[in-house]
Amino acid sequence: MAILRKRRFDELDPFSDLLFNTLLAFVMLFAVALIAMNPKAKTGVIDAKAEFIITVTWPDLNPNDIDTWVQDPGGNLVWFRAREAGMMHLDRDDRGLSNDTIVINGQQVVNPLNQEVVTIRGFAPGEYTVNVHYYETKNGEPVNVNVSVVKVNPRAEVVYYGSVTVNRKGDEATAVRFTVDHDGLVTNVNTLAKTLVERL
Repeated sequence: MAILRKRRFDELDPFSDLLFNTLLAFVMLFAVALIAMNPKAKTGVIDAKAEFIITVTWPDLNPNDIDTWVQDPGGNLVWFRAREAGMMHLDRDDRGLSNDTIVINGQQVVNPLNQEVVTIRGFAPGEYTVNVHYYETKNGEPVNVNVSVVKVNPRAEVVYYGSVTVNRKGDEATAVRFTVDHDGLVTNVNTLAKTLVERL
């Protein structure tokens, strides 16, 4: 009888090993699946945020090229050949009607909007200057340019909205100058002329 019991125990032992190994395999697969489902943390990703948005527009379908120049308190300049400087970024450079056509389903579509956008994604205390420059003309006519400066943190607030006219190719006009203090408060908004355009 003792021999029979020992024999049954030995016969069950490999079966128990198989069940244990199968269970272990399922646990390992479950752990691997959990690791695969857990997304990796994105390192080095910085959310783009803005403190100020400067928008320069001129009449729709106007063929002339108006450029935006912005200088920060550190003397950094952002313009079409230096699209990033300090904490300023030229997000959109518009060239009038140049490069404003795209082909959709075989049809040419013209984007009538003339708009340049500069984003200030952080600020240093001091004076900022926003100028417009009549870079290229297709018809030789004066261009009326609208400029807005909006402070967007912690809530949207219009710092400046106004217009300036540039009469001929090469003309430069100061649209607005404003000062930002350490707390982000805007003061001393004015339109005193200041030259920024480097002679190209």
